[in-house]
Amino acid sequence: MTTWKNEIEARNQIKELVTDYYREFKKPELEKEFTPGERISYASRIYDEKEMCSLVDAALDFWLTTGRFSEEFEKYFAQWIGVRYANLVNSGSSANLVAFMALTAPELGDRQVRQGDEVITVACGFPTTVAPILQYGAVPVFVDVTVPQYNIDVTRLEEAYTSKTKAVMIAHTLGNPFDLKEVKVFCDKYNLWLVEDNCDALGTRYTIDGETRFTGTWGDIGTSSFYPPHHMTMGEGGCAYTNNPVLNKLIKSFRDWGRDCVCPSGLDNVCGQRFDRQFGELPKGYDHKYVYSHFGYNLKVTDMQAAIGVEQLKKFPTFMEARKRNWKRLRKKLETISDKVILPEAAENSEPSWFGFLLSVREGVGLKRDEIIRYLEAHNIQTRLLFSGNLIKHPCFDQIRGTDAYRVAGELKITDFVMYNSFWVGVYPGMTDEKIDYMAKVIVEAVGQ
Repeated sequence: MTTWKNEIEARNQIKELVTDYYREFKKPELEKEFTPGERISYASRIYDEKEMCSLVDAALDFWLTTGRFSEEFEKYFAQWIGVRYANLVNSGSSANLVAFMALTAPELGDRQVRQGDEVITVACGFPTTVAPILQYGAVPVFVDVTVPQYNIDVTRLEEAYTSKTKAVMIAHTLGNPFDLKEVKVFCDKYNLWLVEDNCDALGTRYTIDGETRFTGTWGDIGTSSFYPPHHMTMGEGGCAYTNNPVLNKLIKSFRDWGRDCVCPSGLDNVCGQRFDRQFGELPKGYDHKYVYSHFGYNLKVTDMQAAIGVEQLKKFPTFMEARKRNWKRLRKKLETISDKVILPEAAENSEPSWFGFLLSVREGVGLKRDEIIRYLEAHNIQTRLLFSGNLIKHPCFDQIRGTDAYRVAGELKITDFVMYNSFWVGVYPGMTDEKIDYMAKVIVEAVGQ
């Protein structure tokens, strides 16, 4: 039986054993030499013994909910990305939910998004960028996209605007940023909120008038996802971040049951006025811990997830560079088929942190997207479509299609083109040159068959 002098010694020995376990069983799997024909995933988590030890450290605390690792991650993530406030949640979709719901708070006065107000977005993307708008009762206004950036067509913004427009909420597509300069000019002109869904673009840089920032920090609120395929992972997890102290308080409230109190988990009476104030029609002195200013949720992350994120964040700069390197190598290899497929291009004034490599079959070349991806999948190369393609074509719109629950500005011609012709493959950091080269070879074969 093992006898430890104290808890510190016990934890250190346990983590040493975890390190040995990683090196014995996990590291060989992760570093296995690639054999052509083996499965190439579009994404995967990249980790080592440090994440496993951090996870075990949090498990030994047995705090279970948000705690010291969450606070550490929020602090350093905010510093790294360049904002004042960062709030962890349990997924990128939850980050979008609290980001949007923060805009519906009455504290925002005339800028409050109310039911029936309009929010400009795109149908060519992931559904949880749009779902909070519909679920609340606001009206998403869908604008077409452009190729080869696969982002919002900013020339259609004025057409989408009405006196009911209160916000713009759109995602940066697979690491490639939308035209932030023009979108910000538009938002500033009409005093609109801007929410950047940054879930697929963490680490992308964008320059406006000589100033370079990370995407997610140009708008009023940015959101990120830490799902395993994303740029870094906590397993499940997400973050909503802002420089605005009012929006920060609202994000916290909607994340934490809608409560008015901002005491961190496990702490009471940080403000020193827990039993002294009057709220709503409650009796004076009602416990502030149980005063609710909004109809909120419980979307907190666990400390075990955050513990993984703390170590992932330290590795993140190397992840970014690997994605850029893999994307560049793959694009060069595929230039020979650019007459048959449209290759992706980085947005002007940007340095993308690529999430994937998007291709579209050109019209009139006699090729079908579905035949190409079946060929790739048959050769063990995992593919993905550009999420919903055209969201309003999906069954979730069946009961509201043709109603005033949403609006389309103009037509969605390019969105439909993407729905029929586009797909993407991975460039995640775990891909070796051998995998990239084999993938390129099979894509060329698929296009030439």
